[in-house]
Amino acid sequence: MALHTHIEAHRGPQPSGVEILDLRHFNSHHLRPLLDHETRMWQQLMTWDYRSSADMILRYIDSKILPGYAAVEDDHVGGYVFFVYEGGKGVVGDLYADQSIRLPESQGTVERLLAIHVIETLQQSPGIHRIEAQLLPHESGTLSETFVQQGFRQYPRLFMSLPLAAELKTEVFPSSSIEFRRWSDQDFQPTAGVITAAYRGHVDSEINDQYRSLSGSLRFLNNIVRFPGCGIFDANASFVAVNKVTRSVVGVLLCSRVREDVGHITQVCVVPDLRGRRIGESLIALCTQELRNRNFTALSLTVTEANTKAVGLYLRLGFDVKRRFDAFVWEG
Repeated sequence: MALHTHIEAHRGPQPSGVEILDLRHFNSHHLRPLLDHETRMWQQLMTWDYRSSADMILRYIDSKILPGYAAVEDDHVGGYVFFVYEGGKGVVGDLYADQSIRLPESQGTVERLLAIHVIETLQQSPGIHRIEAQLLPHESGTLSETFVQQGFRQYPRLFMSLPLAAELKTEVFPSSSIEFRRWSDQDFQPTAGVITAAYRGHVDSEINDQYRSLSGSLRFLNNIVRFPGCGIFDANASFVAVNKVTRSVVGVLLCSRVREDVGHITQVCVVPDLRGRRIGESLIALCTQELRNRNFTALSLTVTEANTKAVGLYLRLGFDVKRRFDAFVWEG
């Protein structure tokens, strides 16, 4: 495989006793203890059931089609990173180490070694002009020096959570011109249009370039709705706002189930000319009411820290900041 050869050609230096090897040398039984450790971490830090994502990653590892690296010491895998190619873009899918491999302080961490290898590989891959990485398991700043030194821009983001057992501060605001209903498959194309319009010139379109075009927004939606990478899509807890006159979709909230009793807002946005009318706030209220009626205990979301208006809204609605993490973007 050409990609295999390319990875091997850019392994770079590593500390004595620790090898950074092509992920496709390994099977799921080599990685399962590490993924089990990561699954416990997601549960502990984010109340997120990572088992379906871990199982999907292990299936891809067994199929030998997942490009990436494993950190190995004495036949023990203590860390891994994988990435995917999307046209001219490389996306770092995950980077994780369980701290079972300790390096001398002068050599940094296993995560840093893995980050260096994946950055070099992607930057030297023919045709790649953009790299995106969102490292939710890592506290903001943990790997920033490594990425920034290689020309990446850093965008701090927040992981926020709302307890649904407490008295909710969310409210649906009636409107003479807007009605709300549950999301359905017929909303794919209209929702993509709302996302594209809502993020035009927005900081989040710098982090995720899919938001910049209708086709990219459709790919984003397909990933959210069809695949379990960000939880299991929950159509009953997802809503759209519709203009009563034109019947056009003007706002949307998409929710996934990340644990049996925990929801996660994967997208909430409103077209620019209707902002300030509490449409987004009403969509969140509908979602929280639905989840609470089904005995869910929490609802989470992520937001870019620089999006101060959205952060302020979520804080006012009762969301708490649980984690601060980084998104990184490189353009060559």
